[in-house]
Amino acid sequence: MQRSKKNYIIYVVMLLLFGGLIYFAIQSGNRFAHHSPSEITTEHTPFEMFCMFISDNLSHPLTILLIQVIAVLLTVRLFGFLFKYIGQPGVIGEIVAGIVLGPSLLGYFFPDAFLFLFPPESLTNLGLLSQIGLVLFMFVIGMELDFGVLKNKINETLVISHAGILVPFFLGVVSSFWIYEEYASSYTSFIPFALFIGISMSITAFPVLARIIQERNLTKTPVGILSIASAANDDVTAWCLLAVVIAIAKAGTFESALYSIGLTGIYILVMFTVVRPFLKKVGAVYASKEVINKSFVAFILLILIISATITEIIGIHALFGAFMAGVIMPPNMGFRKVMMEKVEDISLVFFLPLFFAFTGLRTEIGLINSPELWGVCLLLVTVAIVGKLGGCAIAARLVGESWKDSLMIGTMMNTRGLMELIALNIGYEMGVLPPSIFVILVIMALVTTFMTTPLLDLVERFFAHRDVKLFQKHKLLFCFGRPESGRNLLSVYSLLYGKKLKKKKVIGAHYTVGTDLNPINAEQYARESFLMLNRRAAELGVNVENRYRVTDKLVQEMIQLIRKEQPDMLLLGAGSKYKPEAMGIGTLSWLSLFRDKVDEVMAQVPCTVAVLISRRYHDGLSIGFVLGGMMDAFLFPYIEQIVENERMVHLYLFEADDEEFTLQTKQLLERHAAWLIVQPFAQVSELVPEDAERELLVMSHTVYTELAEDETLLELLPSMLIFRENKAEVNYE
Repeated sequence: MQRSKKNYIIYVVMLLLFGGLIYFAIQSGNRFAHHSPSEITTEHTPFEMFCMFISDNLSHPLTILLIQVIAVLLTVRLFGFLFKYIGQPGVIGEIVAGIVLGPSLLGYFFPDAFLFLFPPESLTNLGLLSQIGLVLFMFVIGMELDFGVLKNKINETLVISHAGILVPFFLGVVSSFWIYEEYASSYTSFIPFALFIGISMSITAFPVLARIIQERNLTKTPVGILSIASAANDDVTAWCLLAVVIAIAKAGTFESALYSIGLTGIYILVMFTVVRPFLKKVGAVYASKEVINKSFVAFILLILIISATITEIIGIHALFGAFMAGVIMPPNMGFRKVMMEKVEDISLVFFLPLFFAFTGLRTEIGLINSPELWGVCLLLVTVAIVGKLGGCAIAARLVGESWKDSLMIGTMMNTRGLMELIALNIGYEMGVLPPSIFVILVIMALVTTFMTTPLLDLVERFFAHRDVKLFQKHKLLFCFGRPESGRNLLSVYSLLYGKKLKKKKVIGAHYTVGTDLNPINAEQYARESFLMLNRRAAELGVNVENRYRVTDKLVQEMIQLIRKEQPDMLLLGAGSKYKPEAMGIGTLSWLSLFRDKVDEVMAQVPCTVAVLISRRYHDGLSIGFVLGGMMDAFLFPYIEQIVENERMVHLYLFEADDEEFTLQTKQLLERHAAWLIVQPFAQVSELVPEDAERELLVMSHTVYTELAEDETLLELLPSMLIFRENKAEVNYE
């Protein structure tokens, strides 16, 4: 305390001493007043001068840019959340947010606020910043491409992806015959315009498609793998084709463009034969490292910038160079994962919203101000859907896919989203796309992306009644959070069904909460989450179907899966402090992933539900069933199944006058006398074992609800398996 006082005294003395010396020095400087060029005089009051000072700061380019960033980020996050809430990809909401901030809405209804937020002289800075973000984003897209998937499905993907380019490209070029003379002839020549209309019809949004597949749990399915591979092939081909189109548009004629195309060929050759092998060797050094040093990150980013600069100079746009830089990165997924984590978040969260805003500033829906222009809009949207969806679907059917899978592939390939906006902005900046046609094509990108999720649902519903469902096998489902929980839940099923488990269809589901997970990270999380479960399944000789999904609607996704699969039993994990909702306590397990979710799920599904309350649960525990009367008679089949596997079972029978229950219990004992030990009890405290880590108590949800009223006693009980009987009165929808 004394030392602290001393420090304060020293600090105050220091302030007074040096403050006085500084004041004295400044006052002494008045002797130089006669050297001032002119005396500064003002008629403004100090407050007026302060207001002028604030006004000048508000008009400074940096302040304007920072305010724009704040407004854009807030609006984009809001609309992204709203669109995710209605089941649409967040990117659709982010694109709409850009349009809302543009002249179509904010500029139309609040012109003064729009001019304050986006003065014309400030758009150059916003545009340059958004371009930097696009360079980083295209670098990530290049790194996301997995050539291994392309090689495995090369025959099918070539047909599907190139049909998805050639058919819409052809229809787009043909459509330009009806559009060019009236709406574009005063802006550009026919060939560049027709080529850009064609390429805008052909693009697939690989990132959006990848996340839709991820969110719909299609990543490991044949249709998901084929769609991802086709989209990746489409992406590579479309961007190479776009580079050619840009070269032709800038050169004016195809003959002049041959020089740029030739240089592009040399550039690609050098990237794949010189730079890629070199990076592969360098990447091998970092393959086993979790952290990459800053010098190497700087080196990788330097390659990115050099590549983007070269392609910009030779006339095929910097974004193609960024994309190629990502493609040639070392194939080691560990290396790519670390690099993507460093680049992806800043590009997606900070820079891309600026691009959406910049695109929105160019999108003035009021330019479509005549029935003829709305007719052109309808024409191009129809051409885009028929060409892309129809072309890919028919191609998929021709290579042997079912109609259901073909339509799903066509629907997902029809997603355009962000990639389309990038191509459209390039065409707009080059003066090839007139403002009105640019707006129409932005609407087309929104419509084709927005329709993907509902159309996939429609396809699945249409074919659902035609699918033959086989009920020869009983279906068991369990959902888990932590990897060890998945292993324990499978062990519980093994305890209940023994060798019969091999004859049942077992599904294990794990969810990662959140929708902004990169596909590569999602694959790693899925692998790690199911590792312990799959090892246990191998030990038991049981085949467990792994279901993994990234979602921000955990309960809804679980209920949707349960209703779709219609399992005979659902098994969930809960933490040691789980308390039923029936007690009126709003909080459930604070240790479990399904915190506050167990009862919510239980209330909405009709199948038998079991909840494992793990208190250091492990295999080999002694088993006890707590039976309170006829309300627990539905547990008798589980007792019989366990004793058939030659496991001893303790029956804790509550002393009650229930003749029917007594009779059924007696019959059960007669059938399995060697494996059942009866232990009547009158007080709940008699259920507390000597060693809580060596027993598993099985009981109904009703009995557990009564036990849970005594919290002190509840904490002394061992691991428990709580059963909720099948709700016969509830029907699947």
